[in-house]
Amino acid sequence: MRMRHKRLNDGPQRTFAVVLDSGDEAMESLKSFAAEQRLSAAQVTGIGAFSGLMLKYFDWESKSYLENRVDEQVEVASLVGDVAVSPSGEPSVHIHLVVGRRDGTALAGHLGSGWVRPTLEVIVTESPTHLQKERDPVTGLALIKLER
Repeated sequence: MRMRHKRLNDGPQRTFAVVLDSGDEAMESLKSFAAEQRLSAAQVTGIGAFSGLMLKYFDWESKSYLENRVDEQVEVASLVGDVAVSPSGEPSVHIHLVVGRRDGTALAGHLGSGWVRPTLEVIVTESPTHLQKERDPVTGLALIKLER
């Protein structure tokens, strides 16, 4: 893993630039970064490209994620997400993205995994308070709960 990062702001709301290189796996890298920095609430945005990735789609009827493998070079048109504290107490990274194919068509979903090529440039902006996720009894998902 060749992920690099630089702190851009050191106040109560830290901001980081995180840069991933060819071959880095995006979700593994971002989870590692969130744990290393002890992030409990943050917003994530990014641009870059992947040589391949796994998009996930939450199927309401089965209450499970369907996987859509993309085995081609794609550009990241939009990457947004958040970091919150999972029910286990660890940082939970949740990313949605839209990627563009060579012909201009787009694919979208949750980022399950993605292999960077040539770069992924991510800005992580910490929130001054933490966000807690709890298991939702209807969906089975760990969702952010604003009130406890």
